Amino acid sequence: MDPVKDIKILKREYPDAKYYLNFSTPMDLVVATILSAQCRDTIVNATTKSLFARYRTAKDFAKLKDSEVSGITFFMAKAENIRKTAKIIDEKYKGMVPQSLDELTQLPGIGRKTAHAILQNAFGIVDGIVIDTHGIRVSYRLGWTKNKTPEKIETDLMKSVPKQYWKDLPHLVKAHGRAVCMAPVPKCGTCVLQKTCPRQGVVKSS
Repeated sequence: MDPVKDIKILKREYPDAKYYLNFSTPMDLVVATILSAQCRDTIVNATTKSLFARYRTAKDFAKLKDSEVSGITFFMAKAENIRKTAKIIDEKYKGMVPQSLDELTQLPGIGRKTAHAILQNAFGIVDGIVIDTHGIRVSYRLGWTKNKTPEKIETDLMKSVPKQYWKDLPHLVKAHGRAVCMAPVPKCGTCVLQKTCPRQGVVKSS
């Protein structure tokens, strides 16, 4: 398979594909990404719209109330992670969100995927590929990888896809995963990649 050829086709199919969480500052994005775990981005964006109007700095978010994010899945745990992370950023980093993968992944509620999303979208630092549930499913079905874990898929794609595509790739895959390559049944009959896709792991399609 040729991931680059597929990516170019997906770019033509989804020209408006972009990062899905709304934010204005790096701290906003830290909060939004923590809230987004196992939660739809539309719900996160609806919640943060008013939240970001009231909370602006790391010091502010260190005082976040659970009730402010009660519409989010696992909101109490996420609110606690936001408070802890905001306090560390305020005290250890003087209110500035750190700009390294190692520093970010040491913060409560932030994993490798989240850290890459923050680095890429808040700072333009592209050192890896964000692999979410859509990335896992679509990459495997398209035959870009034989693996099913985010870390191994990321490693495979970093070897086969030029760095210039790393930032856009997750946005395109997410768009395609939502519109066509859905779980559990993909719409293979309408897919722009149907002629070359090996449909790896696909049991049934429409």
